[in-house]
Amino acid sequence: MPNELISDVNARRVWDSRGNPTVEVVVTTQSGRVGRAIAPAGASRGAREAIDMRDGGSALNGMDVKRAVKNVETRIAPAIIGKNVLNQAEVDQAILDLDPSKLKSELGGNATVATSLAVLHAAVAAKGVPLWRHCADLSGNEPSLPLPEIQIFGGGAHAGRRVDIQDFMVMVPGADTFDEVMEVTSEVYRAAGAIMKQKGRLAGVADEGGWWPVFDHNEEALETLVRAIELAGEKPGDRVVISLDIAASEFGSNGRYRLALEDRELGRDEMIALLGRWLNDYPILSIEDPLAEDDPEGMRAFTQEFGSRVQIIGDDYLVTNAALLEEAVRDGACNAVLIKVNQAGTVTESMDCLAAAKAAGYGTIVSARSGETEDVSISHMSVGFGAGQLKVGSITRSERTAKWNECLRIADEMGQGAFVKGAPLASTVWAQKVGEEA
Repeated sequence: MPNELISDVNARRVWDSRGNPTVEVVVTTQSGRVGRAIAPAGASRGAREAIDMRDGGSALNGMDVKRAVKNVETRIAPAIIGKNVLNQAEVDQAILDLDPSKLKSELGGNATVATSLAVLHAAVAAKGVPLWRHCADLSGNEPSLPLPEIQIFGGGAHAGRRVDIQDFMVMVPGADTFDEVMEVTSEVYRAAGAIMKQKGRLAGVADEGGWWPVFDHNEEALETLVRAIELAGEKPGDRVVISLDIAASEFGSNGRYRLALEDRELGRDEMIALLGRWLNDYPILSIEDPLAEDDPEGMRAFTQEFGSRVQIIGDDYLVTNAALLEEAVRDGACNAVLIKVNQAGTVTESMDCLAAAKAAGYGTIVSARSGETEDVSISHMSVGFGAGQLKVGSITRSERTAKWNECLRIADEMGQGAFVKGAPLASTVWAQKVGEEA
């Protein structure tokens, strides 16, 4: 392996899409190559994911990151200066050796992830190749253009908890190109907004760019989404399907689930039955965190009942952790995992989780966070890791469109034949139906 040694590491405070401070790191090599990256931040967070370091106190609602910035410059920088940016694992291990805590609580996950990603970018500058190609080289995967998962309605922690369910999204596995996915999704998004405006149900835009709804019950969002798909000229369940992020940990604990919008509490079996009815009544082919992270019994039961017909994604349940993924495989919980680099804290740990998922036959979805920036690292990671799917938020707000637009540029580089189309959902009823019709 050639050497491209780190000569300097700098950090600064920048701002995310919610107007909160976050950490940007710049890594410079001895030959003058530069890599830059910014840490995202989540609102809905798993209890076992890497912890952002915040300053606390009254200023900026306690969200400042001066301590995290200082940790980069006084603790991380001395440990990685002189390391080879082309050896991502070695640099990441040097960072991990500084913080023995499981959740990056001593350095701050925002400090570690921004640094790790900046090293990734510095390596790309040194190699003179696209970031997606370097990610493919690192992970040993065949690169491909992912199937987007795009928010239409935001809820939960991303929309003032106006509805309990966090994300109502669409996927277009029947599209032939990435560009076609974006066009179809844009039509659905516009149709949904028109329906809500006409009915007086529109309250604005949520954190990730989806419509902020005023609904009387959670299922009204599903009903409206189906109508929006139809108004866009599509047949629900044909080319366009629905994906949900329940984010059940946000309203569930100890096997009990409180749906505040409907003023009712459900037990584990009742929650599973409710979601099962939705799966029967609506063209839903992907569902994320249907049960809470502290409800493994529920997750196992849900997977056993519905795992053969729908993608069941672990987000808070797995927090981009290879050990938790392997435990879930043994337990028969979930059949897909969300990959969030800041949940893990370093690029290498994210790749480890993705590799474990692929080895187990689980689906993989690279994901953004609700507090995002102009950083487009995850677009390239989803392609280079051959993840198959990408979840960024909606089709509006520049921190979201920056990532979708980067994928369109990559599509021009790779050729549209690299688009996975419906392949990530090959085990679903939809894919089986399409195969039979073909």
